[in-house]
Amino acid sequence: MSDVIQPLAGLKVLDLSRVLAGPWCTQQLADLGAEVVKVERPGQGDDTRAWGPPWLEDAEPESTPGTEQETKASAYFLSANRGKRSVAIDLSTAEGQELVRRLATKADVVIENFKVGGLAAYGLDYASLKRLKPELVYCSITGFGQDGPYAGRAGYDFLIQGMGGLMSLTGEPDDRGGEPMKVGVAITDIFTGLYAANAILAALRRRDATGEGGYIDMALLDVQVGVLANQALNYLTSGQTPQRMGNAHPNIVPYQAFAASDGHLIVTVGNDTQFRHLCEALDESEWAADPRFATNAQRVAHRELLVERLSERLIARPRDEWLALLEVHGVPCGPINTLDQVFDDPQVRHREMVVERTMSDGHRARLVANPITLDGQRMASSLSPPRLGEHTESVLSDWLALDAEALADLRRTGAIS
Repeated sequence: MSDVIQPLAGLKVLDLSRVLAGPWCTQQLADLGAEVVKVERPGQGDDTRAWGPPWLEDAEPESTPGTEQETKASAYFLSANRGKRSVAIDLSTAEGQELVRRLATKADVVIENFKVGGLAAYGLDYASLKRLKPELVYCSITGFGQDGPYAGRAGYDFLIQGMGGLMSLTGEPDDRGGEPMKVGVAITDIFTGLYAANAILAALRRRDATGEGGYIDMALLDVQVGVLANQALNYLTSGQTPQRMGNAHPNIVPYQAFAASDGHLIVTVGNDTQFRHLCEALDESEWAADPRFATNAQRVAHRELLVERLSERLIARPRDEWLALLEVHGVPCGPINTLDQVFDDPQVRHREMVVERTMSDGHRARLVANPITLDGQRMASSLSPPRLGEHTESVLSDWLALDAEALADLRRTGAIS
């Protein structure tokens, strides 16, 4: 439709990445209108195709059955691969390498997450492709970057959350029987994908202005350190190493979860006015006048005393009663929802954060929408996540003008499937 907003329409992206950080980046670009071609290993594909259960309910065998990941769609794969076309090319063959080189010359962007130097042997590294297309924007994603003492190591989100300090900040303190905890989703991979998309768009903007392409070196460890945010500055400013605090905030009080009589609620008091409103709601207005609690700095200094008093008050009534009362008084608060409650929440439903797409076998997949809206339109590609190799022939025909005979020859050699 002519009124559909596609800010990146006409942009061609060749995606040699797999698992999450790279695919998250290219799904973002696809949602914004880019044409994304995902290159996968014949017979196996992206590792996450096999990362189930769960699988898409009632998934039927695909047209080229053989392995489990070819016959089922894993929920994990579906989460990061909307909007892409899949081509199955064997990079271990000379013919397959040449195909990818030719595809790269037609692309604006190449993204990959092989080990450092892994694509050089195939002639698919940046230096090789830059000679063929100087204006190419090329993004490499690795655990530790292209240089440094750890460059050769494999990097995984869980590992990087630990090495990058996030797990030292997440979880209950030792004196409460706690231990370092990772976040419940692969947040470092996701942040890396979003930073990579930002970097790619910046490089494309420079290319449009100067004609020059560029090389982007994205490292999961760099990203994890980069998003330590206020906790990093707490350390760099004070020299004191932040510790795990459970659900409490290091710089704001009260800003944590509290137990009610039948569950938990979150109270996030961000300023002194909100604290006065909280005290009014609890019928404890004198707390707001107490010099130990009147300002945030004093509340941080007297955290334990204030939290103890709040806990004693909030445990006395049911969660939903407190939420209703605090809402009336203008105190930021909310429940701790399970995922079924999240997707049934009236605000989430109103914002249409679930989209449905029809898979090529006719089954409907419910996917999480892209959170970006532009001029009131949700940015989410209309293409469903692809079957392995679903678009091999159409992409090679569209991008490289290969005819049926050439495709048949490539299939006979095993370069494609």
